[in-house]
Amino acid sequence: VFILVTGVRFPYGLQFFFNLIYNRMANHKSAIKRIKTNEKRRIHNRFYARSMRTVIRKFRGLTDRNEAIEKLPSVVSIIDKNAKRGIIHKRKAANLKSKLTKLVAKM
Repeated sequence: VFILVTGVRFPYGLQFFFNLIYNRMANHKSAIKRIKTNEKRRIHNRFYARSMRTVIRKFRGLTDRNEAIEKLPSVVSIIDKNAKRGIIHKRKAANLKSKLTKLVAKM
């Protein structure tokens, strides 16, 4: 919990949003708009990255080889989409896909 000087309490994640609205350093309309847009994109990208990590974690938890073989293309597709969007680097995507493929081969 983040407590302001005035005594108003904010959850930890909202302190950045509060500073974004009230403590802008930008002096131009375009810069203020860019700050807002960047924040929206950051939250959007964080959603995609988080959901990708969840899918990978669930995939690594699989024990049945046939099920893993069935789900591998969808997991690879999600990783490729995130690389295409620029959420993760293309080499990180390649490394993830390689590790998951090796995991399936070992089963």
